[in-house]
Amino acid sequence: MIEENFEKKFTALVPLPMCVVNQNGKILNSNSLIDKVFIYDELTDYDFFALTGIKIADLISAAENNVSKTINRNDRKFRLSVSKDEKTEEGNVFVFFHDITDYEKLKNKYDDERVCVARVNVDNYDEMKINTEPEMQMTISSQVDKIVRRWAAKIRGSIVATSPSEYIIYFPFMSVENITRNKFTVLDEVRDIESEADFPMSLSIGVGIDGADVIETKSLADAAIDLALGRGGDQAVVRRGNKIEYYGGILQTVEKGNKGKSRVIAHALSRLIEQAERIMIMGHKNPDMDAFGSELGMFRFCQINGKNSYIVLSELSDSMQTIYKSAKERDIYMFIDHKKALELIDENTLLIVVDTHRPSYTECGELLEHTERIVVIDHHRKAVDAIESPVLSYIESYASSTAELVTELLQYTGGKKQLDKFEAEALLAGMTVDTNRFAVKTGVRTFEAAAWLRRAGADTTIVKRLFQNNLEDFKARAKAIADAEISEDGIATSTLEGYKSEAQIINSQVADELLNVKGVRAAFVAGRDETGQTVISARSLGEVNVQVIMEKIGGGGHLTTAGAQVEETPEEIIDVIKLILEGMKSEE
Repeated sequence: MIEENFEKKFTALVPLPMCVVNQNGKILNSNSLIDKVFIYDELTDYDFFALTGIKIADLISAAENNVSKTINRNDRKFRLSVSKDEKTEEGNVFVFFHDITDYEKLKNKYDDERVCVARVNVDNYDEMKINTEPEMQMTISSQVDKIVRRWAAKIRGSIVATSPSEYIIYFPFMSVENITRNKFTVLDEVRDIESEADFPMSLSIGVGIDGADVIETKSLADAAIDLALGRGGDQAVVRRGNKIEYYGGILQTVEKGNKGKSRVIAHALSRLIEQAERIMIMGHKNPDMDAFGSELGMFRFCQINGKNSYIVLSELSDSMQTIYKSAKERDIYMFIDHKKALELIDENTLLIVVDTHRPSYTECGELLEHTERIVVIDHHRKAVDAIESPVLSYIESYASSTAELVTELLQYTGGKKQLDKFEAEALLAGMTVDTNRFAVKTGVRTFEAAAWLRRAGADTTIVKRLFQNNLEDFKARAKAIADAEISEDGIATSTLEGYKSEAQIINSQVADELLNVKGVRAAFVAGRDETGQTVISARSLGEVNVQVIMEKIGGGGHLTTAGAQVEETPEEIIDVIKLILEGMKSEE
């Protein structure tokens, strides 16, 4: 009784709402200020969980761990601080209600008014100027400008045009939810502009959020726009610290008509090679024709600039053995394994990475840690985990292949006269495999590069022989095609039986063949390689963005050509892909 009287007196003296709760979760008593929290006159014997949604066990845990809970009542927000009565056997709990409504309003106001930064780039502005008449140029530029400025006004942003094709927008955080929920409709509006060119107008948008200050937020926007452009444009990338979100990206990348950048890159690379004490070239793990041909092409580029180089190579698939043995027999190229490369590399070594820009995909990722003099040449859409701060980066997602980019670089070194016939065939083979024999992702520059290689001596008959399969792989491919399932909406899926050292190649061949079936819009094929890992090849005719789907399972690629490597079985990952497709369909 004494204890009860003490609790009542103590409760009455506390200058904020409070109550006492017993071990059964029942309220024993409360003070008169409790009516600021609850509308009931008398709370004795009320169940605390029924009133607040907080269980007695959670209350006791909060008291023991000195943490607080929050509740919303009567349009007010309260923070609950809890303490346990250790002096009595009952172990009652004291609950104090702190009204934090005004603090929360102030905090929300601060959050809503935080400055976010958006960088907007008109992707194909230069190409539009080249391909349209002056009057139409003015009309298109005016339409784009009007759409971008109208969008800036909608998100309550302050807009600055830094050039005819670039804008910076400063806008409040309160607009973020609206623009992400609507998935950047400004991208669709610009895409709908009619032009005389044979490609639609498009934007790239990079948004920075949650920086410590405006400078850091601006740097997040800069990184986001670089990522959007590196992935081919026509999309928005939102960067919240280390978290990245993608929106859009439904157009095929527009080929750049001007080769000025290739000339600049070739000149800069030549200077880097001349200054380097040692040069190493590497592609991705288990290199394909594109990677291997590009390595040989860069080896020749170095020689033209008066330097020898090492090609870092470890394991090759069976399909690459023919061309590798031919290269070894020539006794020109200096192939070294990982161990030798790690022994030779130092901070003055120039490391040229081709056909990948992701450290985890490179032939020997450890080499990246031993030098900062890194050059990246790649045609894949830029990923989040790209090699950081290379001294020279040439990532062009419009290109059919890395071999195409390397071929263009060679053209600005007078390379045709010095390019070996074998190297020309290797580069042409790389372009051939990545374009499915020039059927997909080819532009004018692709054929110009192929023609240049042909003039350099490349024999198309020899190139074709490089792609011959053995009978066992041919049968495996035929069975996978025969067993394929095709859904009503034109999605073809299939799996490769057993473990195949050539699983990656067979998968891509099966996926390419399935696209020839009437009604098929996209194909996904999975199979296990000799290590037990599942590799997936994804292909589409452009209506389905297979790159976005592969990114969801840890892979990547392009709108029409993509792939991934996972631990799940082929059957399991095909089921996952089907679920992703269903989810994307429901979002449309």
